[in-house]
Amino acid sequence: MEILPFLYFIYANYYKELAASFFASSQAVTYPLVMNRRALFHLLAAATLPSFLRAAEHLPQSLTFIGEDKFDRIVAQALQENWRALPIGARITHAALAMAGTPYVGFTLEIHDHIESPSANFDGQDCWTFFEIALGLARMLAIRQDHYSPADLLRQIEITRYRHGTCQGGYLDRIHYLDEWFQDNQKRGHVRNITASLGKTVPLEGRRIDEMTVLWKSYRYLKNNPHLRSGMAQIETELQTRPFRYLPKDQVNRIEPQLQSGDIVGIVTHKPHVYCSHVGLIVRTEDGVSHFMHASQTHKRVLVDKALHAYLADFKSHAGIVVARPLE
Repeated sequence: MEILPFLYFIYANYYKELAASFFASSQAVTYPLVMNRRALFHLLAAATLPSFLRAAEHLPQSLTFIGEDKFDRIVAQALQENWRALPIGARITHAALAMAGTPYVGFTLEIHDHIESPSANFDGQDCWTFFEIALGLARMLAIRQDHYSPADLLRQIEITRYRHGTCQGGYLDRIHYLDEWFQDNQKRGHVRNITASLGKTVPLEGRRIDEMTVLWKSYRYLKNNPHLRSGMAQIETELQTRPFRYLPKDQVNRIEPQLQSGDIVGIVTHKPHVYCSHVGLIVRTEDGVSHFMHASQTHKRVLVDKALHAYLADFKSHAGIVVARPLE
C-alpha cells in the first residue's frame, strides 16, 4: 500500500469516529472532519510522520497544554544536564524538582464539558497531574531527540493516563482511580507495585469505591454528560471486586530506607468512597531521608514535604500507603 493513501485512510477514519462527539458538544471546537489528499500532504509537510501518528489530541493545545514556556525551560535544562543518561527514578525526580513551587489547582484534568484529551498544565497542578507530568517528562526524555514538543509529552501522558494507553476522546477512556492506574500500568510494564515487598500488608475491607458517581457534581464531564454516570458506576463496581492491600502507616518509618527517588506513593485513606485520597513522589535527600513530594492543597503549591512517615502522621485520615516503582 502506498504511504499517502494509507495515511489518508487513517486520518479519515480517525475523524469519522470523533465526528459524533464533536457534533454532540455545545462547545465544539473547529476541526476538519473531511480532508482531501492535498490538505493531508500539507499536513505531513508541516509535521514529521512519527508526530502525526502518535498525536492523540482531540482538543486544541490552547486547552490541552498550558505553560509551554516552562516546559521549554525544563527540557532545555534536561538536555544541557543530560538527564537522559540517568535512571528513570532520577529523571522523574529532576523533573519533579523543576516544577517545585507550581501553584496547586484542583481538578486540572477537567478541561472540557464533553471531549476528553491528553493534557498537561505547568502553571497549576493537583496531586495526580503533578506526578503524571513528572513521569511523562522522564519517559519522554528517554527517547533520543534533539527537540521535544508538547505533543511528545502529551503522548507519554496518554500512555499512562488512559486505559490500555489510548485516548479516543471519551471520558471513560481515562483511568480515574489510583489503584486501577497501578494495576493497568503494571500490566503494561510501566511500573511495578512493590507494596507487598516492603512489609506486611493488610486488606482494605468494608469500603466502597464510588467517589465519582457519588460526587458527580464536582466533575465537569459527569455533570454535563449524565449518560456517563452509569458507565462510571460499572467501572467502580468492577474495581470493587479486585483485592486491595496496603502498608499501614505505623510500618512506614521502618520501610522508608527501601524507597527510592521517583517511587510513586498513593496515600490510602480512612475516608469513604475511595481507597487512595492523594498521591505523590519520593525524593531521597543526601542524608538518606525519604521525603514526600506532592502538589499540596494545604500548602497551595508543589513542594518537597516532610519525611513520608512524618507526613502520614500529620493526618488522622491517612491509613497507609501503596507504592509503585516506575520501570524503564
